[in-house]
Amino acid sequence: MDVYFIPVAADRYELYCEHDADADDLKVDEAPKGRFAALYANFKDALARVEEERLSGEKRVYDRPPSWTERLKDKCMCWIAEKIAEQRLLWRLRNESELVLHYPDDMQADDVTALARVELQREADRHMKWIIIDGLLFVASGALFLVPGPNIVAYYFGFRLVGHYLSRRGAKHALTEVQWQTCASPQLSRLRRVLVLAPHERDREVHEVASALHLPHLAKFFERTSVKAA
Repeated sequence: MDVYFIPVAADRYELYCEHDADADDLKVDEAPKGRFAALYANFKDALARVEEERLSGEKRVYDRPPSWTERLKDKCMCWIAEKIAEQRLLWRLRNESELVLHYPDDMQADDVTALARVELQREADRHMKWIIIDGLLFVASGALFLVPGPNIVAYYFGFRLVGHYLSRRGAKHALTEVQWQTCASPQLSRLRRVLVLAPHERDREVHEVASALHLPHLAKFFERTSVKAA
């Protein structure tokens, strides 16, 4: 698996990988059990539907006017999908045994590996915190079963719980089970230098770097995460 150490500010980096449309990011490394198994199955099915809509550009079509709860559920799913799609890197790491960490060639490989591992540990701790919070809120939302109609609140916290669970497993697996290799990249050093360019020059340079690295979605990621020049 190829992972990229992307400079998004003078002293800040983000781990990045391209989403392979053919890869099953939600393939289980350990079969879920009990109530979590049903929650996971619903999560996977709903996310697949949202992903299909995103790629096709076509919205879900109802054979009748959707109810307010169905409209709310659709909006909730779109929002959740956008948020948890950012965690696909961690999801994929759950099922990997090796990774190649590409980094700017003006840095030392050992320094980059140490920084990347610190970031993964930070992510594991952060997701553990949210597993606890969302787990408690999911259980508490069960009290709303007395309210007629689907329990949108439980749906929301249940999906967040699954997303954070998968992300934490990926981060911990990468830290303890995955074999790391490194690869210096002059293109990523070039990407660091575009941070101080004017917007039109910056955009052109970023797209050239993305093309050279064969990362079609990198430009959009960089635009969203990088610090803009003053």
